[in-house]
Amino acid sequence: MGRRRRGLTPEDSELWSRVARTAMPLHPERPRPTESEPRPAPKPGPIRPAVPEFTLGQSAPSRPVSVPGPSSPAQRLAQQPLRMDHKVHRRMAQGKLRPEARLDLHGMTLAVAHPVLIGFILSSQAQGRRLVLVITGKGRGDHGPLPTRPGALRHQVPHWLGMPPLASVVQQVTAAHYRHGGDGAYYVYLRRSG
Repeated sequence: MGRRRRGLTPEDSELWSRVARTAMPLHPERPRPTESEPRPAPKPGPIRPAVPEFTLGQSAPSRPVSVPGPSSPAQRLAQQPLRMDHKVHRRMAQGKLRPEARLDLHGMTLAVAHPVLIGFILSSQAQGRRLVLVITGKGRGDHGPLPTRPGALRHQVPHWLGMPPLASVVQQVTAAHYRHGGDGAYYVYLRRSG
């Protein structure tokens, strides 16, 4: 292989000067070379973002640190503050409390499941129940013509329970113990009616 020539050919120089005339300067306050001065050819290399200028002693602006959130609905629920008696919560989390009623949302669409859940929770609270079980399933597989996230009910039910009209009657939501459905079900602890 022969040695590569340094510099631009006259055709490349002409093309470069046409492109350079249409370019917007990155730093308009810097003096620009005149047309009679030859412009150096650009050196190929990685493109780096512009770095803001500092003065000596100035601290760098802080960047927000992104911390990945919990990946599952059960982990998100576990991070919520405890709004019920801790002894009762521990017994519930260990599966030692028996739910007084259960609702199975398996196979329902989001549009069907939402009003069914609202009716179930409100009627359970009106009947004086404190602990109910809502079964969503783990969400494996796609059950419809429209693409949905696997486990759409499992992800959506905790949001619904924290929104009106249910937020005022729901005291605590936690993932169920494995004997009551584990990741595919939720304990819903209701406020006393009255």
